[in-house]
Amino acid sequence: MADLRRSPLYDRHVDLGAKLAGFGGWEMPIEYAGRGVLAEHQAVRGAVGVFDVSHLGKAEVAGPGAADFVNACLTNDLGRIAPGQAQYTLCCDDNGGVVDDLIVYLFSADRVLLVPNAANNAEVVARLAAAAPPEITVTDRHTAYGVLAVQGPAAPELVAALGLPTDGAYMSYAEADWKGHPVIVCRSGYTGERGYELLPAWDDSPALWDALLAAGEPLGVSPAGLGARDTLRTEMGYPLHGQDLSPSISPVQARSGWAVGWAKERFWGRDALLAEREAGAARLLWGLRSTSRAIPRPHMAVTSAAGEPLGEVTSGTFSPTLREGIGLALLARGVAEGDTVNVDVRGRPSPMTVVRPPFVPSSPR
Repeated sequence: MADLRRSPLYDRHVDLGAKLAGFGGWEMPIEYAGRGVLAEHQAVRGAVGVFDVSHLGKAEVAGPGAADFVNACLTNDLGRIAPGQAQYTLCCDDNGGVVDDLIVYLFSADRVLLVPNAANNAEVVARLAAAAPPEITVTDRHTAYGVLAVQGPAAPELVAALGLPTDGAYMSYAEADWKGHPVIVCRSGYTGERGYELLPAWDDSPALWDALLAAGEPLGVSPAGLGARDTLRTEMGYPLHGQDLSPSISPVQARSGWAVGWAKERFWGRDALLAEREAGAARLLWGLRSTSRAIPRPHMAVTSAAGEPLGEVTSGTFSPTLREGIGLALLARGVAEGDTVNVDVRGRPSPMTVVRPPFVPSSPR
């Protein structure tokens, strides 16, 4: 695949017979031979799965007052957390659109590590670098770290089997050691299951991957690709940037206002977002549950029972847990939970029920 970058685990994916495809500018595993999306999804819900998400961006902001600088740019309030904790936040433009959603690791007042989405890493770095004062540096560290997500009920047992810490609170992290090599261990994930995101050095990622799969055999471990990652996150109603969040979809519309520090005096897009929140968003993100065999897919039109346009599907899939079609959709204000709407599935109006995600319960965090 020309011009696509490769994870440090590319050879491992090939050896496992992975179906590879381009995603965010990277050649990534969608599913693995002999397993497939359904089996990988079920492994995460019932045992443990390991994802290679090393394609995710990384950037370091360092210098006197680095945390305060980042806090004045991104939406969430870093004052809510302390060093040793991570935070979900948003990088918005002046109009309140979402340039990216990302995780911030707070190391100290003078050092912050950012983990943006792969396709948006360069844009986030450029925006921060352009705004940074001379004493603060913004460095692209995209290939400094790999990222392995260990997700599922047996995730604590698997991570502990490698001698890594598992007792941190949700969205806390520890700087650990594995066989003499540093690994950041964060209690986080994108599946709704108890999990950990491990950040080893880029070149250490293959050995850590091998160790996780070997130690996880008695636990029912499965490598898991981006196909299962998508079905898992959709069941939880977690947004995907470029579909459910984007420069044309604000945090207010996407119901991500919980990741905005509304009381802060400064952050990018503040005035536009405050105005939209005050006026009320013209459209909001809802969940859809199919009442037939139809499966909603992105960009399918949504109408009322009377045929009036209401919006469109942003994410949609078959839920392996519920055994039915589910999706997220941006719908006009006035739509309410429990309403029946029609989704245009290949030219046929298919009834679906409006719900509030998550579609399935999350595990205790």
